[in-house]
Amino acid sequence: MTQTFQFQRHLFADDALPRTVRKEATSTFIDNMRLPVHRWFRFSAGFSAEWVESVIRDSGLSQPHVLDPFAGSATTLLAAESAGVPCLGVEAQPFIAKIAEAKLAWRSDPEAYLALARDVREKSLGIATELDSYPPLIRKCFTDDALGKLDALRQSLEKTKDHGDEYKLVWLTLVSILRRVSPAGTAQWQYILPNKQKSQVAEVYEAFDRCCETFFHDMLSGQRLTGPRSQLIAGDARQCRGVPDHWADLVITSPPYPNNYDYADATRLEMSFMKEINGWGDLQQKIRTHLVRSCSQHVPECAVDLNETLDCEELRPIREDISRVCRELAEIRHSKGGKKTYHLMVACYFRDLALVWRALRRCCKSPSRVCFVVGDSAPYGVYVPVIPWLGELAMAAGFKSYRFEKTRDRNIKWKNRKHRVPLQEGRLWLEG
Repeated sequence: MTQTFQFQRHLFADDALPRTVRKEATSTFIDNMRLPVHRWFRFSAGFSAEWVESVIRDSGLSQPHVLDPFAGSATTLLAAESAGVPCLGVEAQPFIAKIAEAKLAWRSDPEAYLALARDVREKSLGIATELDSYPPLIRKCFTDDALGKLDALRQSLEKTKDHGDEYKLVWLTLVSILRRVSPAGTAQWQYILPNKQKSQVAEVYEAFDRCCETFFHDMLSGQRLTGPRSQLIAGDARQCRGVPDHWADLVITSPPYPNNYDYADATRLEMSFMKEINGWGDLQQKIRTHLVRSCSQHVPECAVDLNETLDCEELRPIREDISRVCRELAEIRHSKGGKKTYHLMVACYFRDLALVWRALRRCCKSPSRVCFVVGDSAPYGVYVPVIPWLGELAMAAGFKSYRFEKTRDRNIKWKNRKHRVPLQEGRLWLEG
């Protein structure tokens, strides 16, 4: 661990970065991984930052106030900064919110970041490691040599006793290299696979240095911006607390789909290494309870009364249809090995989204425009008409009209798909 902490800044010349913002398909997040700052952390549940900028530009508003109630890793917030408009974001997953906050520090002093990163790296070389303090998942996912170096970097960072912008950025630098230096594989949607080995694994300090180069160069590009800085609220989209009444005139977001993607499990490796959770059991109390219930893991069978949920006032506009779907799911699950609680998930998901619409109606001006990137669903092969149901719930909350713009078909390419129900994804536009 004696490598010199040096940067080859020519590797990141301005010509290597995109000069124009292209109008991309809404739902793809892959292109974000070549964009400054967006590329710092791969969060699969996202959409195109370039598309967000195009929506802001084409809104017809001279200075729109943009809101993203499902901010994720700050795609909309960063795009709004690039477009020079004010933006607020709300994110309920605590660890993802920390990642977003760190990204939003990108316009702080790059030299100050570099100095702290250098200090953390150099001081880590003399720190005694504590491998036995890590949970089993971490021991399975890293060699002792790699984990020792990572632990030394983590301890060195903690000793700085500084939680300013530079600290957040170095924290994210460390978080960002974890999967690069682990031989463990990563499944679709970033689920970790400890028993699947990768062929190429980076050395810890080389990965740290390289990541610092990327952060530093991207931060240099941010020094040219003079517009407002976006703000993140660590909170719940079902209330949007902290967002002023009638503040937003443009909402751009993508809520969780009711497709059983577990936002808590997606960053389990990172949360376990940073000692924010000790194991699988911590996910329920510390993470899932904060989230819109879009996954069967969020709704254990004993936790929700289906009849009570279906009878709630929020679901009145779609009660007949959703009751039929949920009761069909409740029956069919007994013929399935997993007996997943999709019937409860669907009922709770739409109740939660009804609350989101009410919160947005409070936060939005009149008139205002909302765009949800959404997709429909078919758990156990039972079709859930997500798009019209969300539209009806939005209308009941006070929005005036909705229309859907399809962008792609889903469930057509995976050989191991569980059903043959055709699905779609696109943009749900609302006026209010």
